Amino acid sequence: MALNFANNNSLSAITSLPASISGGGMTLISTQTASSSSTISFTSGIDSTYDEYVFKFYDIHPATNDVTFQVNFRDGGTDYDATKTTTNFFAAHYENDSGTGFAYRTGNDVAQGTGVAQLAPASIGNGNDESVSGSMTLFNPSSTTFVKHFISVCNAYNASDLSNQEFCAGYCNVTTAIDGVQFSFSSGNIDSGVIKLYGIS
Repeated sequence: MALNFANNNSLSAITSLPASISGGGMTLISTQTASSSSTISFTSGIDSTYDEYVFKFYDIHPATNDVTFQVNFRDGGTDYDATKTTTNFFAAHYENDSGTGFAYRTGNDVAQGTGVAQLAPASIGNGNDESVSGSMTLFNPSSTTFVKHFISVCNAYNASDLSNQEFCAGYCNVTTAIDGVQFSFSSGNIDSGVIKLYGIS
């Protein structure tokens, strides 16, 4: 097997990669900014162009106190109700160092249901400095053979003054393409925040 070398002497001097090495990267598809929005929906740009799509959440701030950040998926119709199965656990730490937590969240699972999947912890606060940030990856949404997997990691400033990190994963158990993704809070509007959609090459 032949080895490929960059024709430079240091990483800082590299200006191009050998032709046999693919650079890959993230391509920004769209950006949505919330402003007292009931939901944020991505209805275009999710297709067969990429096998992997990443949503980035920046300071998603709820209008209502003590709420959950959630997602649902559209599978060719008009409703966000794709059948899914999910799993969910969290790690938490109070800012006054009074306690910690780490647990599987049985009550947040979806088992072959059409309801929302919880991406970020319950009890997200609506104080001026409280929000949730993180990301969600959706794999091969245009497949008409396999289920559509997704994984998410989010951290929230909880209404009880703690850092609460939530891990969610699952799959849309459909063989039709996923062509839309919708984010919301469990109650009230998305007061502010930015969600960006990237395609991964």
